Amino acid sequence: MMFKSEGERGDLNGFLDAGSQIEGDLHFDDTFRVDGRLSGKVISKGDLVVGDQGRVEGEIHVGRIFISGTVRGSVQAVQRVEITARGKVHADLETPSLIIEDGAFFEGRCSMGKESPQAAGERPVVARMPLNQER
Repeated sequence: MMFKSEGERGDLNGFLDAGSQIEGDLHFDDTFRVDGRLSGKVISKGDLVVGDQGRVEGEIHVGRIFISGTVRGSVQAVQRVEITARGKVHADLETPSLIIEDGAFFEGRCSMGKESPQAAGERPVVARMPLNQER
């Protein structure tokens, strides 16, 4: 797995396979992988992996998120957001670390810092990327 090198985390708690769909709240401990469709709220201190065929829509609060599929909504990651070359993100992000591979698609706002800008009473830094075409 791409994130195994950062500690012993990585035990897979669950998997949503392609062709499956869930609506509602998802809570898990370590790692959850989505290759199907998930809409709702995701809450975990662990890792969310959105596979190539995965689609997640809603509010996401996780430790780390790795995106190769599609994410829409809002994402708060305590440690990192990583968008692979195949990833498509239409969301507002809040994270201290953002990795976007060449070829990835990102549309939204990104607020970066160790502490939430709202908690610190500051305005978030907004980064907008020009879009030539949507994938």
